[in-house]
Amino acid sequence: MLHEYSAFALFWIEKDIGFNKKLGDKFLYYRKPKKRDMKNITLPIRFGLVTTACLIAYFLILALLGKHTNVFFSLFNGVITGFGIYETLKYTKLREGSSFSYGNGFKAGITTGFVATILFTIFFAFYATELNSTFLDDLSVVWSKDYNNFKGIVFFTVAIMGIATTLVLTLSFMLLFKASNNPKK
Repeated sequence: MLHEYSAFALFWIEKDIGFNKKLGDKFLYYRKPKKRDMKNITLPIRFGLVTTACLIAYFLILALLGKHTNVFFSLFNGVITGFGIYETLKYTKLREGSSFSYGNGFKAGITTGFVATILFTIFFAFYATELNSTFLDDLSVVWSKDYNNFKGIVFFTVAIMGIATTLVLTLSFMLLFKASNNPKK
């Protein structure tokens, strides 16, 4: 009898050929990715890139106005990210039509948000270390003096905030886009 761990190992060992294997009373099936699968991921990546560009533009506009050190303006980052995720889900549902599923929508929203978060965090780190080296000191005078690795803490916080925003907004928006299980009257 195969155990969970051997089924997991079997899944990864034979994943290149595809198989249908009976494990106890359950079937484990793996199919090779198709070209269609790559098409499904390009839309969220493109929306993630556009969302990143909007986040960077908003940050640079705040920097021009001298308001980028006020953390309350970063709340609008959630609105920008949310709009990007919403548009991704809307276009994904339009593209897939009746075959749109909760899983496909969730994957599209998460991909958009993660791409935007990772790229914006990289830009933020570049800005804070190369373009404006006094930015982090201006951001929080008290904290930057107390912690030895303040830059790492700030970059980690920016990434975690983006990931948390992505998860919450994707789950929230999928409630709008998922098919209803209620019978029609």
